[in-house]
Amino acid sequence: MPHETRLFSSLQIRSLTLKNRIVISPMCQNAADREGCMTDWHLVHLGQFAIGGAGLVFAESTAVTEEGRINDFDVGLWGDHQIEPLKRVVDFVHAQGAAFGVQISHAGRKAGAEALCDGGQPFPPERLVHDGRRFIRVGPSPVPAGKNWTTPREMTLEDIAAMREVFKQAIRRADAAGVDVLELHYAHGYLLASFLSPHSNLRRDAYGGDREGRMRLALEVAADARETWPQHKPLFVRLSVFDGAEGGWNLDDSIVLASRLKALGVDVIDCSSGGLTDATTTASIPRGLGFQVAFSARIRRKTGIRTQAVGMIVDAHQAEAILAIGDADLIAIGREALFDPFWARHAAQELDIEAGFDDWNPHNGAYLAKRAPGLARERAARAAIDRKVKELL
Repeated sequence: MPHETRLFSSLQIRSLTLKNRIVISPMCQNAADREGCMTDWHLVHLGQFAIGGAGLVFAESTAVTEEGRINDFDVGLWGDHQIEPLKRVVDFVHAQGAAFGVQISHAGRKAGAEALCDGGQPFPPERLVHDGRRFIRVGPSPVPAGKNWTTPREMTLEDIAAMREVFKQAIRRADAAGVDVLELHYAHGYLLASFLSPHSNLRRDAYGGDREGRMRLALEVAADARETWPQHKPLFVRLSVFDGAEGGWNLDDSIVLASRLKALGVDVIDCSSGGLTDATTTASIPRGLGFQVAFSARIRRKTGIRTQAVGMIVDAHQAEAILAIGDADLIAIGREALFDPFWARHAAQELDIEAGFDDWNPHNGAYLAKRAPGLARERAARAAIDRKVKELL
């Protein structure tokens, strides 16, 4: 008999009601066109997760300036021409019963790199300007992101003010495209994360120095976002709770920041880790199952803000346990969703809350329902044969 679970319970955040707690994490696809617009790839890639039953589908990290992209083919929201291609994907996801989120970001010191499938290495200086386009690496201080990265240009106060404005413009475009959830990217060593760490931020003005100074830009961008983004729509922040560098940004710092973000109207902290430099991307903490869940649990309990857990969450029972014990409010699935775009549908069956295919898209469900009785008989027959073989052995 179907029964209630946390994973498949609805969740209301402001005026948005998610049908379940399953979120597709932002995953860079490097498949935009030359103008930074979404393409057919994004329609199919993101659409499949909505068909697959997820409650909230996030687009990849989306650049607020052309010069602040990670890769040549990043999606962007730096121009009005990018609204309609995004809206096309948003509308399709909505038609499948899922909500749509966009994560906006500036790559900062990490602007200009190969796609992961091509090795992920930083572009050399001569490639930062090529094919009529350019990347500009900027940061709080002239400290490279790693040994193969060039030194970023230290941002002036005028640069910082201008950066706040381009974030606001990107937010307005996301709203115009019908996006339901906005996420600010404060993780993985990109621009806003680099202001938080004492390793990358050596400033001595109001945007540096102690933790309060280093948090200033993150808090200002969040305040700008909450003012610009409609009040009835949820605002998330993805945070590297622990940046991976010894003596760097840590869990205690993140608890303080999360409390301040909550006071500004941020609704959910999306709890990631690492990425300040190339070394901290892989060496921050052992990457076992649910390796970042403890960060989500601690922030949730210490601050009372909703959290989203991410990182090697691979099956339904693991996800259900995380929610049941109160370690998170939402479960983000990334690579596992690439492996199985219908992860949410299969999780419902694994947890015995969906006996048939009534909740599936009818284009798929009708065929699967018709196959089910014969498949069940075949499996029962095979199980009987297996038992007989064991008895004979």
